[in-house]
Amino acid sequence: MSTHLYQMSSKLLVDTVGKVNDNLTSVFLAASVITLTLGYISKLLLRHDTDKDQKHPPFIPSSIPFLGHAIAFGKSPIEFLENAYEKYGPVFSFTMVGSTFTYLLGSEAATLMFNSKNEDLNAEDVYSRLTTPVFGKGVAYDVPNPIFLEQKKMLKTGLNMARFKEHVKIIEDETIEYFQRWGDSGEKNLFEALSELIILTASSCLHGKEIRSLLDEHVAQLYADLDGGFSHAAWLLPGWLPLPSFRKRDKAHREIKKIFFNVIQKRRQSGEKVDDILQTLIDATYKNGRGLNDDEIAGMLIGLLLAGQHTSSTTSAWLGFFLSRDKDLQERCYSEQKAVCGDHLPPLQLDQLKDLSLLERCLKETLRLRPPIMTMMRMARSPQTAAGFTIPVGHQVCVSPTVNHRLQDTWAERMEFNPDRYLSDNPAAGEKFAYVPFGAGRHRCIGENFAYVQIKTIWSTMLRMYEFDLVDGYFPTINYTTMIHTPHNPVIRYSRRRQ
Repeated sequence: MSTHLYQMSSKLLVDTVGKVNDNLTSVFLAASVITLTLGYISKLLLRHDTDKDQKHPPFIPSSIPFLGHAIAFGKSPIEFLENAYEKYGPVFSFTMVGSTFTYLLGSEAATLMFNSKNEDLNAEDVYSRLTTPVFGKGVAYDVPNPIFLEQKKMLKTGLNMARFKEHVKIIEDETIEYFQRWGDSGEKNLFEALSELIILTASSCLHGKEIRSLLDEHVAQLYADLDGGFSHAAWLLPGWLPLPSFRKRDKAHREIKKIFFNVIQKRRQSGEKVDDILQTLIDATYKNGRGLNDDEIAGMLIGLLLAGQHTSSTTSAWLGFFLSRDKDLQERCYSEQKAVCGDHLPPLQLDQLKDLSLLERCLKETLRLRPPIMTMMRMARSPQTAAGFTIPVGHQVCVSPTVNHRLQDTWAERMEFNPDRYLSDNPAAGEKFAYVPFGAGRHRCIGENFAYVQIKTIWSTMLRMYEFDLVDGYFPTINYTTMIHTPHNPVIRYSRRRQ
């Protein structure tokens, strides 16, 4: 019966798309029909197949078919989740666009996700449609999890402390060169500037000199078009739709791959051994002895750059606004530079960077209040239990770092920006998963240490160059229209610092 229903609906929808494939608006509407109809059928089948004796999470009802709570959630997701937490507790379910989402809020409930095995709560089922068009086939969520773990291990080998020592100087030099164009004073879009700088510094450190030397305005635009593939549309709609953003993404992917292929081939043919991640990947082998092909290397290089770009650029921008709002704190961070590095502020060293404890606490607090990823998701492939509830197969199981980082029963002065809370051994009442900006357990981000080095180096350098202020007291609101919660209208005022 289930198969028959899917076959009938699929045939009907394919026929519909076939008749309107020359009309972009019609194709978009047809895609919406596909998403909504299949979601609704899945929901009906799920209800039919579920064991009625099991205790399911509280379900938030909605009178809107298919869309469910998509509008309310999209308008203000944090408020929606916090209200649901107050009313229903740490585990609850609701529908959006025909799919059922179950959120796990609070440390105890979140334990399920961070301790789960991939075969139970699966990442590929959720993320592959988003990442595969950007990174390419054969890498990340386009491969079985054991292979993905091997690929992550290869990349992690290249993200080591010895290389970080070299990275500090590279990032400092790139930052000084970039901000020379700003002049002595003015007002600029901080998020746009830091997004550009993060790409430059990450490419210099992670891709190597050959690829960084090719990073002109054209290539930068290709990165931006490729990065545009991380969107709500890419997550919710079929990838074959002829949307402008999809076409730009796919074209950029092909062109960047060609650039990387040329660099990889030249490196292989030269026989030169360079101590960088490109060489690490060229030399790497899977457990079965097979080396990476050029397509896999290029895809992993793209993933390494873009996966971390969102975290670093968004976090760096928010950090800048928190420091601009509290000028005393900003001056304390600048004074810390002199205390640690010396009054004459020589070039930064990795060991000194570790001793900038106030700046690091400011970064941690920024990641608490403005984590770049609002929701981490997995697909339930088997029934799961959390807080006494059974989560059925097919639910998208979610943890929200943003909500967990500000629960009132976990954090004191939860909405206040207070870096000194990390002077305490247990800033979150000792709860294990109360603070998860980079994930946790086997799902923890491999680029966390590099992100800390990158952001601390950039802001150490920026604080030496400029003083920063809010423009007419404006502190940015959160832009919820993007998957990464960026600052809205992130313009900042700056003036050259007098030594």
